[in-house]
Amino acid sequence: MIPLSIGAIADIVGGTLHDVPDPSVVVSGTVEFDSRATTSGGLFLALPGNRVDGHDHAVAAVEAGAVAVVAARPVGVAAVVVEKTPHSSRAMALEHDADGSGAAVLEALARLARESVTQLTASHGLTVVGVTGSSGKTSTKDLLRAVLSAAGSTVAPPGSFNNELGHPWTALRADESTDFLVLELSARGRGHIAALAEIAPPRIGVVLNVGTAHLGEFGSREAIAETKGELVEALPAEGLAVLNADDDLVSAMAARTAARVVTFGQADSADVRAENVTLDDTARASFDLVTSAGTSRVSLLVHGEHQVGNALAAAAVGLEVGMSVDKVATALSGAEAASQRRMDVRTRADGVTVVNDSYNANPDSMRAALKALVTMSRSGRDGGRKSWAVLGEMGELGDESVIEHDRIGRLSVRLAVSKLIVVGSGRPSHAMYQGSVMEGSWGDEAVLVPDAAAAIELLTAQVEPGDVVLVKASQSIGLWSVADALLAQGDQQEESR
Repeated sequence: MIPLSIGAIADIVGGTLHDVPDPSVVVSGTVEFDSRATTSGGLFLALPGNRVDGHDHAVAAVEAGAVAVVAARPVGVAAVVVEKTPHSSRAMALEHDADGSGAAVLEALARLARESVTQLTASHGLTVVGVTGSSGKTSTKDLLRAVLSAAGSTVAPPGSFNNELGHPWTALRADESTDFLVLELSARGRGHIAALAEIAPPRIGVVLNVGTAHLGEFGSREAIAETKGELVEALPAEGLAVLNADDDLVSAMAARTAARVVTFGQADSADVRAENVTLDDTARASFDLVTSAGTSRVSLLVHGEHQVGNALAAAAVGLEVGMSVDKVATALSGAEAASQRRMDVRTRADGVTVVNDSYNANPDSMRAALKALVTMSRSGRDGGRKSWAVLGEMGELGDESVIEHDRIGRLSVRLAVSKLIVVGSGRPSHAMYQGSVMEGSWGDEAVLVPDAAAAIELLTAQVEPGDVVLVKASQSIGLWSVADALLAQGDQQEESR
């Protein structure tokens, strides 16, 4: 964040000063919503949470070094108090905000981030890159950070900080030394991406795909496309829209922006495209990066063929900011997975490979992960390494939930996954299990278990050295405990030797 006095912050966010002996004191540290992360000279946001209210931790934050607190009521220490706004659009990010205190603090955070980004853009030439899509946002963000870091100082969010809290929080990580700010933009309804784009106006906007994630909230892929396209509508005329040529709903967004358009993909028409794609035994892709400025070979360290499209999107941005094709290819080839529980591939000492992709799931990412699993096992049930798919429910699919889960179960059979373990007791889990049985009449090669503990017990008894195990579900299912248990067992085996 740009250095600002407490008094200036109050003016920006429309707040009043309480218990502030010196309004000229400058906030020189970070802005935090967790009092345990408070830094010296920082600013603390008093937000309500599931179990605690940030207002109750204001004193501790100041004792830890914060110079002031942004709050919805006086807290006994230096504070910028903002008026409660129960009907604010920021309230959609917080579930426990009956009195509007969280909405008020979020609104203040958004205003502060907007001011900081605006000043950095005008005075230091900060380039803001926004990324959206139904799947792949976080993986692409990580690749973008790797590419752009080879061209300048780059700030990007940890994990999926892509909502009304994480988005401005990340934007405030940029300072006078930052050249590139990479931000994810997610949505749970129309207008959400437009609102995020107002907080940190992007010059470059990347749209990856329009899939079936969040069908329950949007109703159709066309409605999802309408919302994802809010990003390109927010771009200035001198900006750049980076669009997926392999997705018709994305490529059609070219008509919705005043910015210049560059396309990526494997289509012959793509401006930045991949040719001669190959996969190694761990589903890591290599390809020729083909552009109007030349061609260079890329060998990715991240897993899954779907990463090719993500890499092409990152390449298009790198070329836009002046990087050579060879420099982009080198950066992509050195990029490693940076976010937890996303195609995190680890192999135990006994040769069991655990693919932890349990952070989240939707039909598109589930299909991509299953294909990567089969590539790693190479021949599934017919020989080679045995493949296990431990799958849980995919959330936010609405009326399409049963159908989509049934399709994933059937796909696991068509891809010849050795054994499918479906975790859960709800209708979607039953649909996935029944889909697999109806598609292939597998018998005991597909099993439905009630919870993660049962899945761990089954895997412990049956997984053999050399097997490959994929663990994937929506975040709310918490299926990463299965992956963690398998890896812990491997560590124990190693220690006992």
